[in-house]
Amino acid sequence: MLLRFFFLLLLTLPGSGDAGEQKTQSSAQQSGPEQATSSGGDPAKLNAEVIKTMEAYGASLEKVVKIYEQDFRTKIGKVQEQRGFYEKGYISRLELEQSQRELAAAEAKIRETEQKIAEVKIAIAEASALEEFLRLPPLAAGGYVERGTVIRYNGKASWSLADSAKIQKFYSEKFGRLLPVSALGQTSFHDQMKFDHRDAMDVALHPDSSEGKTLMAYLRKSGVPFIAFRNGVPGSATGAHIHIGKPSLRASSR
Repeated sequence: MLLRFFFLLLLTLPGSGDAGEQKTQSSAQQSGPEQATSSGGDPAKLNAEVIKTMEAYGASLEKVVKIYEQDFRTKIGKVQEQRGFYEKGYISRLELEQSQRELAAAEAKIRETEQKIAEVKIAIAEASALEEFLRLPPLAAGGYVERGTVIRYNGKASWSLADSAKIQKFYSEKFGRLLPVSALGQTSFHDQMKFDHRDAMDVALHPDSSEGKTLMAYLRKSGVPFIAFRNGVPGSATGAHIHIGKPSLRASSR
């Protein structure tokens, strides 16, 4: 069931309207269903091929973000030039403000694409750990289990997304910087994957890092449930993150 959601995701993720992005996205999208049919319905092979397709899609987004970054640099130069023209009285304030708006829009495209890349990496991590996650025993309240690339703690606290501010406050006071939240609550990405992420947040920290361990220790002390994924690609930290809240994987309703 989850694999079908991945296919739907790859087919329905919105593009930004850029011709280069549409071309690279189309290439990744078309490869998924065709590859899946060649595996003869073997779940392990299907999952591996879905991961491969998502990796190709992520690579296409990496190319797109480079295009956007070049456009952003061009627009920075234009704004700097027009600011000089405005100071000399050659152009109006409206013309300068228009170029500034275009620069802001170019930056927004970069941020949006970077967010998509982060979401794809997390999806790869969760898909890679899916079978392992489903093999974990049902946990009683307060239970903790660690196996391979997955760590799960079924905290007893009554958790809701409203409590996320406490976690962010703890982290910023401890490390002097903002908690690297990659997804807060339900996003369009989770809608497309049919995941219930309304009362969860993803944090882009490797659970084996000192910061990840400190955060997980705090969560356990506070009774906050979480699932930590060590990686999405063997031998790589790609997609490693800590999911705070109850499981959002639809394939697991435990």
